[in-house]
Amino acid sequence: MGRYLVEPFDHSDRYATEHYQGATGRNWWQCDPSLQLLMRRYLGDGYEWAAGHLDRLGALIGGLIAECAEETDRNPPRLDKYDKWGRDISQVVMPPSFETARSALMADNFTSPAFAAEASAHGADPRAMGAAWTYLLDQADIGMGCALGTGGDMVVSLAEKHAPADVRDRVREIFANGYYSGEAAQMFTERTGGSDLAALEASAVADGDAWSLTGFKWFASNANGSAFVVLARLPSGDIKPFLVLWDRRDGTRNAVRIRRLKDKLGTRSVASAEVEFTGAEAFLLAGEGSGSGLGTMMQLTNASRLGVAMMGAGAARRALVESLCYASTREAFGRRLIDQPLMRRKLAELIVEVEAAQALVFDGLCGPRLRLAPAIIKLRAARLGVTAASDAIEVHGGNGYIEQWPVARILRDAQVNPIWEGGDNILCLDVRRAMLKENAHEPFLERIERAAPDGIVRERVEDLRKAITVWSGLDPVTAEARLFPLAQFMADVYAAALLLEQARWEERAGYGTRKALVARLYAEEHLVDHGPLRRLDWPTGELERFDDLLSGAFIG
Repeated sequence: MGRYLVEPFDHSDRYATEHYQGATGRNWWQCDPSLQLLMRRYLGDGYEWAAGHLDRLGALIGGLIAECAEETDRNPPRLDKYDKWGRDISQVVMPPSFETARSALMADNFTSPAFAAEASAHGADPRAMGAAWTYLLDQADIGMGCALGTGGDMVVSLAEKHAPADVRDRVREIFANGYYSGEAAQMFTERTGGSDLAALEASAVADGDAWSLTGFKWFASNANGSAFVVLARLPSGDIKPFLVLWDRRDGTRNAVRIRRLKDKLGTRSVASAEVEFTGAEAFLLAGEGSGSGLGTMMQLTNASRLGVAMMGAGAARRALVESLCYASTREAFGRRLIDQPLMRRKLAELIVEVEAAQALVFDGLCGPRLRLAPAIIKLRAARLGVTAASDAIEVHGGNGYIEQWPVARILRDAQVNPIWEGGDNILCLDVRRAMLKENAHEPFLERIERAAPDGIVRERVEDLRKAITVWSGLDPVTAEARLFPLAQFMADVYAAALLLEQARWEERAGYGTRKALVARLYAEEHLVDHGPLRRLDWPTGELERFDDLLSGAFIG
């Protein structure tokens, strides 16, 4: 038992706790053949160069980063509100574990401009490398992913277009290491509105070539950043995005006050706060004309939705790995859990759903840009993070409900993903807006048709076209109420088509036919009529080929 005291009754191998190694301490690249296959596909000739970097990253995140995540969850950021003279300094103090993890990640940042240039020079798509970096990080710590990635692309993109030259140069300095630097925050949400921007109360008035911004934001993540995008109302009534820096142009502290840090259920490694602006120096990130700027900002918000979807996929993958590790060791009724039919059914279902979400998120980030995709992908992947984490707790039994085991935190963290960047209803409303105003369903359906040129999935594409036509003829109230099942239908067909596309590539490239099994099982679950006996009379493919499913999902 090593350094642990041996109790008088601890003579059975069932108490050999060293056998219960979960995900932490493993190399998360080496143990994930599904990610390796995906990277071979997206990186092509650049894979051999990239593999060494991914191997190093897998060891870092499965080791130090995962360990730091647990420590930061137990000892989260704190707010030093006043200095010894009673002056408001609103300083967020991050724990040493957070700073250790951030330093290590910034030293191996696949999203930095320098790394992206190196990847391109070696024939490796920087988008795919960045996606793999965030996918692995989100398995360890969604909060860190939020702290590093929140709003950086939005700040830089809008500042480059609209900020004064000296302010733009300052933003370039702040983000010299790329978007994922932990320096940005989005501050939209207010007590009165949330997603209802019409109720927004923060206001801004012109002050020379800058603006003076006053207001109160109810939920601002990464409040310890240096550059914020803040929504405020102009005297004309129009709502616009503004850039607010922690320091003014002259180097003095800006009028930004942190009232308190939020005591959150999860994602404790990102400092979320209530933030007050009292005449803060701000810079308009749009034209002053009606409607200008907000549309661009919402496009960037759509990109952020893919980041949150990745967090959901990362949480689901971590939940799957923890479940496989535990079920492979835990014995009940004389057999390991993983050898028992009901548990195999549950684990097979998790494998298939995680790989479907993985296909969605990576296509959204590395594939063609589709207006509908971010909302559809987030709708599916963010929710899967929650359900997979809940399943992992059930696999662990009572141990899963205990904070000393890893899966309780996964569930606490994953629960925020359906909220961040719009809940399910907001996403559905965005799907409606995209279809009615931009006809966005046409390129979406064409993408699915290319991925699934024939078979049951192609038949369901035609059914989806009919469903959209029927939906468009409903009265407005009924049409809004039916948006959720329509969006779910879109997600089902989209994921099934992408899995088929991966399966064809896998076979052509000589890597086998396992992904075809995953695609078939997914289609059977989501796209096929289960019949009056609810599949009781169907072949048990997920049990008969469980070892194939497992070997392509996890190497223990």
